[in-house]
Amino acid sequence: MPAIDESRRRRSQKRKPRELPTAKAARPEKEKKPEIRRPGPRGWLGRGRGEASVVQPVDEWRGTTVQVCGLHPFSVGTGTPMIGVPMGLQLFTGATVCADPISWFQDADLISNPSVFILGLPGLGKSTYTRRTAAGLAGLGTLPLVLGDLKPDYVDMIRALGGQVITLGRGRGHLNILDPGEAFEAAERLREAGKEKERAQVLADAHGRRHTMVSALLTILRKEPPTDREESIIDRALRVLDEHHTGVPVLGDLLRVIQEAPQEVRDVALDRGDDTRYKAITENLEASLISLTSGGRLGETFAHATDVPMMRDRPVVYDVSSIDDSDTDMQAAILLACWSAGFGTVNVANALADAGLEPRRHYFVILDELWRALRAGRGMVDRVDALTRLNRQRGVGLAMISHTMSDLLALPSDEDRMKARGFVERAGMVVCGGLPGAEMHMLTSAVPLSRAEQELLTSWQDPGTWDSGPGSEPPGRGKFLIKVGGHPGIPIKVELVEAERAINDTNKLWHATTAFPAPDESNPMIGLDDAEHAAHEFAVEVDGAAPVEPEEGAA
Repeated sequence: MPAIDESRRRRSQKRKPRELPTAKAARPEKEKKPEIRRPGPRGWLGRGRGEASVVQPVDEWRGTTVQVCGLHPFSVGTGTPMIGVPMGLQLFTGATVCADPISWFQDADLISNPSVFILGLPGLGKSTYTRRTAAGLAGLGTLPLVLGDLKPDYVDMIRALGGQVITLGRGRGHLNILDPGEAFEAAERLREAGKEKERAQVLADAHGRRHTMVSALLTILRKEPPTDREESIIDRALRVLDEHHTGVPVLGDLLRVIQEAPQEVRDVALDRGDDTRYKAITENLEASLISLTSGGRLGETFAHATDVPMMRDRPVVYDVSSIDDSDTDMQAAILLACWSAGFGTVNVANALADAGLEPRRHYFVILDELWRALRAGRGMVDRVDALTRLNRQRGVGLAMISHTMSDLLALPSDEDRMKARGFVERAGMVVCGGLPGAEMHMLTSAVPLSRAEQELLTSWQDPGTWDSGPGSEPPGRGKFLIKVGGHPGIPIKVELVEAERAINDTNKLWHATTAFPAPDESNPMIGLDDAEHAAHEFAVEVDGAAPVEPEEGAA
C-alpha cells in the first residue's frame, strides 16, 4: 500500500465534517447516574468506617457422599407456608407466615389433627394470637366458639364479628342443663326427611348429654360421683320426662318425677314394692337435687329455663367472667355446662349436614385459661381429654391455651397429670411464646426443641427496659415459635392492624375513662362551676356568725 504523502495528509486535516440537516436536532447527552458505592469484603475502608481487620473463616465439615448429598443445594430452610390465616412475619427472613390448625389440616395436609396448644407467660400475647386465628378463620368460613370466657378476652371480638354473646353467672343468666337445645327440632326435620336412623341418633345424643350433666353437677356438689343405682334412677326419670312432660323440663321437674315415684323409676331403684325402701334409696339423690334447685352452693344458674339459646350459624361466646376465681365449684359446673351445650349444638349441625338438610359448618372451639378449667374440679381432665381425642371426628378445630407445662403437671393425681401432658403431645401444632428456662426440660419431653429454639424462647421471657415509652415493652411480646412435630420451628412476630387494636385491649379497667366515671350532673357539688354556684346559694356560717360570702375564685 503506497505511503501517504504530506500533501494528502494536509488536505485530509483541512476537510470539515459534514453538517447534519437542520431539521434533525442533536441528541442530548445522557445523564450520568451517581456511582453506587459498596463495601468491600472487609467493610468500609478507612478509620472509623467499620473496617474489619480480621475476617472469620467459614466452618468446614467433612462427610461422606451419602450424607452430604442431603444438604444440596445448601442447608437453608424452605419457604414458610402460605395456606391459612396470615399470622405475621418470619423473624429472620421477613417472609409472611400463614398458619392455623384447620387450614393446615384440611387444605395443606401439614398436620394430622386440627388442634393447637399455645403456651407462654402472661402478658406476651397468647390471647391476641388466638383472636387473630379466630378472626381469620371466621373470614374463611369457620365459626369461632368460646365455650367459657373466664376473663373475658373474646367478647369484643365476637361482637365485632356479629356473633352471639351469652352472659352467665350468679344473677346474670341461666343455663338449663336439661334443655336439649335444637335437638328436638332437628329430630323432627330428620323425621320429615325420612331419616329415622339419624333422628334416633340425635335424640340419643341429647339424652346422653343431659344425663352426663346431671351426674357431673352431682359429682361437683358432693365431691364424689353418684352411685350406680342413682345413675339408673336419673336415666329412667329423664325418659319419663321426655314421654310425659310438655315443653322443656328443668331440674325441678326431674326432682318431681323422682318424688312421685312412677313405676318405671321404682323398677330400676329395686325398692321391692316398699315405699319406705324407695324413699331411703332416693333420699340422698333428692337432697342433692333440692340443693341444685333452691340456690345451694351452685346457686340457681342451672335450675331455670335457658335465657338465651345458643345458635349454630354464628360465632358464640359464653361470658362467665363474673364468677370469682375462688369459686372453683361454680367455675367447674358452668364450664362443663357450656361445653355440653356447645358440643351438643355441633352434633346437631353435623347431623343436619349429613342428611343434606343444611350446609356443612366447621367450628373453631377455644379453651382459654385451660389450667383454671382443669383445676376447677373432678372430671374436668377427663372431659378435656375426650374433646382432644374426638375433635377431628366432630369436625371442629380446637385451641387450648395455658401458661406453662407446670400448670398442666400441677394436678393432684398422677393419672390426671399424664392425661394433661397428652394434650400437648397430641396437638397438631404447638405454639410457644416466652417461657422460663426451668420449663425447657418439661416442654422438650413433649415437644422436640433444639438448643437454639430453647434459647430463643427463654430470651423472650425477659421484661422490658426501665425506660418508659413505646420501647419499654417486653422483647417477647407478640413473638411465637410454631412447632409441628420434629420440624424446625417457625419464629414469627404478630403485628396488629388498626382494626384489631380495639378488640385486643385487655386493660380496659386501667384506662382513666373507665376507671373514673364522668361527673354526675345531678349532684350540684360535682364540677367547679356547680360547686361555685352551690357556694353562693348556700352561705357558710362559722361559729354562729353571719353568713360569709365566699372569696372570689373559691370552689
